[in-house]
Amino acid sequence: MTVPLSILDLAIIDEGETARDSFASSLALAQHAEKLGYTRIWYAEHHNMPTIASSATSVLVGYIAAHTENIRLGAGGVMLPNHAPLTIAEQFGTLETLFPGRIDLGLGRAPGSDQKTMRALRRDPMSSDSFPQDVQELQGYLTGNTLIPGIDATPGKGTNVPLYILGSSLFGAKLAAALGLPYSFASHFAPQALQDAVAIYRRDFRPSEQLAEPYVIAGVNVIAADTSEEAQQMFTDGQRRRVTQLFGRDRTFTPEEADMILESPGGQQVKQMGRYSAVGTPAEVRDYLDWFSTHADADELIVATQTPTLESRLHSFELLASVTELVRA
Repeated sequence: MTVPLSILDLAIIDEGETARDSFASSLALAQHAEKLGYTRIWYAEHHNMPTIASSATSVLVGYIAAHTENIRLGAGGVMLPNHAPLTIAEQFGTLETLFPGRIDLGLGRAPGSDQKTMRALRRDPMSSDSFPQDVQELQGYLTGNTLIPGIDATPGKGTNVPLYILGSSLFGAKLAAALGLPYSFASHFAPQALQDAVAIYRRDFRPSEQLAEPYVIAGVNVIAADTSEEAQQMFTDGQRRRVTQLFGRDRTFTPEEADMILESPGGQQVKQMGRYSAVGTPAEVRDYLDWFSTHADADELIVATQTPTLESRLHSFELLASVTELVRA
């Protein structure tokens, strides 16, 4: 591996555990990853999801940053249409002020929830239309070049928190290129447009004050275990859990029921979501990631894993580190 490796912590609330347990697991993972040499850890904004604890993303980043020393931390991402740009500038300006040189801010335009939850967030259904303008407004607050005369972010002004555009379509690629920002593609769950989006981003990239050359981060699922069979079983169990999350509607499927759904047209979509997955022994995972980094034309990989326990997640990242030369971005 010749590209930096980072982690997307899904802040999973494991079966039988609480959100507090999830936060403790995220801290253990961050401290472990820091010792192993991973570049950064990101947390994604989700709402009304009983198995994900990262809804208040900036608060979680602050908690982890206070108990680690040098690993970069950030949002992967904040769903900006859910918020006023000034509020996000103040939140991440506060984080950068407290933990200088360690904070990232990835931005997406999806709701991070369903339509009912979007209404509960007081989000206008058309708010994503102003995403490009909101990104520029936010950037102005963080650089100190405010676009709204007389309005500054305190803290935030002059912190220059680096922005990343997140996406799973050509829209994000075009926006990141036009603004001269790094681009992170969500290929760990939305693989279809990966190569087209990266090609457009690299072709159309315009240098900016933040970034002189294009920079691509690609998401990929990883489950490393001592044996191929053990890794494959955890991957299969993860697909079954995803079936319950997407189709359960407050019920849990048996493994047999989940497998039947996976063979249905809707289930095939779940399988497609995991198209880019490195599953197996450390050597098998390394070989897959070597191929994937070239396939995605990526400058950095961000790894997500959905194993059933904290111990298996820690072990997976440790095995991955043991066979890769972790490179700091």
